[in-house]
Amino acid sequence: MNKLILNIEQAKEKINKNIYGHFAEHLGRCIYEGFWVGEDSEIPNTRGIRNDVIEALREINIPVLRWPGGCFADEYHWKDGVGPREERTTIVNNHWGGVTENNHFGTHEFMDLCDLLDTEPYISGNLGSGTIREMQEWVDYMTHDGESPMSDWRKENGRKEPWDLKYFGVGNENWGCGGNMRPEYYADKYKNYQTYINDHGDNKIFKIACGSHDSNYHWTEVLMEEAADKMDGLSLHYYTVPGDEWENKGSATDFDQNEWYITLKKAMYMDELITKHSTIMDKYDPEKKVALIVDEWGTWYDVEPGTNPGFLYQQNTLRDALVAGIHLNIFNQHADRVKMANIAQTANVLQAMVLTDEEDMIVTPTYYVFKMFKVHQEALQIPIYLETEKYKEIPKLSVSASKNEQGEVNITICNLDPENEAKIETVINAIKANEVEAKILSSDNLNDHNTFENPDKVKPEGFDKFSMEGQKLVGEIPSSSVVLLTLKK
Repeated sequence: MNKLILNIEQAKEKINKNIYGHFAEHLGRCIYEGFWVGEDSEIPNTRGIRNDVIEALREINIPVLRWPGGCFADEYHWKDGVGPREERTTIVNNHWGGVTENNHFGTHEFMDLCDLLDTEPYISGNLGSGTIREMQEWVDYMTHDGESPMSDWRKENGRKEPWDLKYFGVGNENWGCGGNMRPEYYADKYKNYQTYINDHGDNKIFKIACGSHDSNYHWTEVLMEEAADKMDGLSLHYYTVPGDEWENKGSATDFDQNEWYITLKKAMYMDELITKHSTIMDKYDPEKKVALIVDEWGTWYDVEPGTNPGFLYQQNTLRDALVAGIHLNIFNQHADRVKMANIAQTANVLQAMVLTDEEDMIVTPTYYVFKMFKVHQEALQIPIYLETEKYKEIPKLSVSASKNEQGEVNITICNLDPENEAKIETVINAIKANEVEAKILSSDNLNDHNTFENPDKVKPEGFDKFSMEGQKLVGEIPSSSVVLLTLKK
């Protein structure tokens, strides 16, 4: 028997909705074909952006969207992507497949996408190969009201009013594809560049510095010591890669129970990473003024057979749903420091929400996890005590809980065990609940996934294996499943 205690009376920390953020890079078919089809396309679209993808993504309440990269960001020169489309510069995407693109999707199109999604834009600026002036002028172009060279140019290009832009990343992965810098060197460059990112009018920029990857704790130490007073957020990147090396990452769909276990164990490692990076941040920022921004995370496998290896197109199974649930539960539990996270990526790349094939679109098991977990956005995180059985060397259950403004309590539980259910008793303090609603995401086989031929193979269903017994909620979580419990007064 597993035991969960909800300390509802201790719920004080709000779960930032931006933990449920997303990432869209100029990579493979994420932007072109995933979002952008052009205004002349036979695929139904709004100003060139496909309607089916917008409709699906609005269902999961995307709060923030990061663009244009990723590694692409530190070779992206924003002026190439504004003005009349037929006059824009064609560029080569050196990082992802060496393909050429026509820059038809640029700043105006991205901001339009964010408006259609009702989401906050998060711009990743070019520190690796760009200049201070270029970055400064991009912010001016987007946010300056009144008369200036950049705001005048924006108006010439069809946008009279400035956009609201809160989140701006000063570089990306500058320890690697963003310039192969030492942390000391990047810290100096960050301080230099961020000086010229100006607030205009009521628009206030939340500046995000390039942080560490994986367990590179030295990078975090240096950045916090040298530049903590000049940043609002510090990023962290970590991908769940089940293979033994980057050249052999493993198949997205053809795996056994051992690979299932390795993948989920590596997903659980996110908790240790956040804990240790947060401990370093606490040393220099005990008041937690600097947010930890996990702006790249998710599974990374070998590409689907027959597809361009530079496009990072992979399928998305029940295993990915468990990885998503584990991560979101971990982020919720660290709501005091983690204020944003951005899964990689939204469409057709890595752990995607949607997959497209010309005019067709399907949603993935990961999409449904985000749809189930959206109840946590802006709710109060409930401290929990969990006694859980083991699945091999890792906890069998992953859990988080929150209380919303209506007084409802939502509990999300993942059973990582692929063979055995988990009986659980939940003790509920401080409220009296007389009704429980439940949803479950699972399937018959671990590698089940949605296809264009069978788009509803893995999707949530109603669930009735829980009941209230006084102040206790008693039931069982089936093997390899994600469950949402909603307690109502």
